[in-house]
Amino acid sequence: MLLSVALAATGCGGGSPAADDSASQRITAASAAAAATGQAPKGETASGLSVTRVVDGDTIHVDMDGRDVTVRLIGIDTPETVKPDSPVECFGPEASDFGKSALTGQTITLEFDASQGREDQYGRTLAYVWTELPDGGLSLFNLQAVEGGYAVERQYGPTPYAWKAEFRDAQKDAKSADAGLWGACP
Repeated sequence: MLLSVALAATGCGGGSPAADDSASQRITAASAAAAATGQAPKGETASGLSVTRVVDGDTIHVDMDGRDVTVRLIGIDTPETVKPDSPVECFGPEASDFGKSALTGQTITLEFDASQGREDQYGRTLAYVWTELPDGGLSLFNLQAVEGGYAVERQYGPTPYAWKAEFRDAQKDAKSADAGLWGACP
């Protein structure tokens, strides 16, 4: 396992195919822009990890040195689909499908954020998820989920997380464009 420290130098109806295509186009454009600006992890990373299961839009399982590790994505919250004794929330299935489509079977890099700690109250590892682009660059999945309207920006606890400004800007743009849940849910 490669462990390195990297610092940044720089419940409702399904969505329509047209809306899904539009979200995909926005995400692709955002990923290209991120690569062009050299967006990179700001904190300690663990690379070469395999996604073994996507639980929903904000929780995944990865293989870390032969151990199954549950990862809760920092800075985002997606509508519920699997919470016990809770109904499926509006746009939850779409958010879950987005995560499954983008991450299932992928090799990823986890970025840890010292300001958030390594684990949440349930023992899940807290991290940002970076996927590899065709050109070898990295793309921040958490940010893509907010950009496409599959997740909302959410800070847990009193300490702001490292990517908060970027996530808030992305949410503002997604909301203005009625992307994803912003156009589908009351």
